[in-house]
Amino acid sequence: MIKPRTPPGIMELLPRDQIAFQRMLDTIRRTFEGFGFLPIETPVFELSETLLTKSGGETERQVYFVQSTGALAKSSEGGQSEGLPELALRFDLTVPLARYVAEHEHDLAFPFRRYQMQRVYRGERAQRGRFREFYQCDIDVIGKDTLSPRYDAEVPAVISAVFAALDIGEFTIQLNHRKLLRGYFEGQGIDDARQMTVLREIDKLDKRGEDAVRATLTGEDFGLSDEVAERLLAFSRVRSSGHDDALAKLDALGAGTALFEEGRDELRALLAQLRALGVPESRYALNLSIARGLDYYTGMVYETILDAHPQIGSICSGGRYDNLASHYTKSKLPGVGISIGLTRLFWQLRDAGLIATADSSVDVLVTLLDDAALPDALALSQRLRGAGLNVETQLEPRKLAKQMQYADRAGIRFVVIRGEDEIAKGVVAVKDLRRGEQFEVADDDLPRTLLVEREQWQAMR
Repeated sequence: MIKPRTPPGIMELLPRDQIAFQRMLDTIRRTFEGFGFLPIETPVFELSETLLTKSGGETERQVYFVQSTGALAKSSEGGQSEGLPELALRFDLTVPLARYVAEHEHDLAFPFRRYQMQRVYRGERAQRGRFREFYQCDIDVIGKDTLSPRYDAEVPAVISAVFAALDIGEFTIQLNHRKLLRGYFEGQGIDDARQMTVLREIDKLDKRGEDAVRATLTGEDFGLSDEVAERLLAFSRVRSSGHDDALAKLDALGAGTALFEEGRDELRALLAQLRALGVPESRYALNLSIARGLDYYTGMVYETILDAHPQIGSICSGGRYDNLASHYTKSKLPGVGISIGLTRLFWQLRDAGLIATADSSVDVLVTLLDDAALPDALALSQRLRGAGLNVETQLEPRKLAKQMQYADRAGIRFVVIRGEDEIAKGVVAVKDLRRGEQFEVADDDLPRTLLVEREQWQAMR
């Protein structure tokens, strides 16, 4: 016998937890569509040459390669040339999007507004809360040649709407701008060649702390003076609380290089647009330590934190990039987007007790007391389904207590009983397992009564 085991790094859920996860997916999807984003899906695997546009990096060490049994057999027989397998599992949704847009460029309407909610795969070291297979929920707006900075402000409005709808607690969308950062670096005499390495180090402040980052910046590899390192750290400490304070903090930064001023102007415009969109000012703030470590970000960057649970880390992040698909097309395709790592977020929220096991998606269990009643039970079930209820029918008679126990364990709220006594009176007995109550309803009124009860219960929750 083979011992049944879930592979490490995989989140596998029982049905009622899967329902809770699925409802989060549905909420995110509805919100994305409410802002005019269109769905796409891409294959779970891509050509290795598409995914691995840079060889020898951290990404390549985490990629899962794909080979068919036929290809393996051919390789073992010496019939396949040495090198990487032809296919690999996608490690994010951004690289497949770049390939997708480059391939279908002439068939798409720009700006192209896409959302994508699929699994991705990374060879993470197995540890608590780190997953090798996980859902990402992404949106991106891709322009042809140019893309207005106004789209940069729409993205945090989407983030705000998503997490308000998920109702998982108060949150803050932290904002910064790469041009503001790089312009400030310029003003401190840090040349282009060193800016990205300094930026990546600043982005580690939350993980490493100021002392460690200061030591690295002034060390042999970076060679910054103590004065410059201290000014960088002071700059990164800037935070805002409220809309007007964010504007005041930007004003207080003083004059800077042309690149610095461009970033500051775009941040001011974003703040004005967020106010026009009605995003509550408690949900966004400047955080000038936010840099996002990936090199392709060129403008606005975002990270979202749950206020009461900052230890969870960023629950949604992203930013602006100048050229999404430079490896696949000569066209310039700038864009802006964000990603929600939903598997990790769900796991952490459940671990923190912020998400409860869901009720079943089945509304009603129709009981069966004896074989002779099966036609009546089937007809009743169909009538309830026709009214818009989700119904499970017991197809084998069991003791009523056993059927009640099954419904309670499965998370089904209503149990419908129609035995000889109920048929004689023209009623149906309903057991509400959530409220612990049992009542009788006229047969004709049953669908409407259950629908009203379901709506009232949902409204209370």
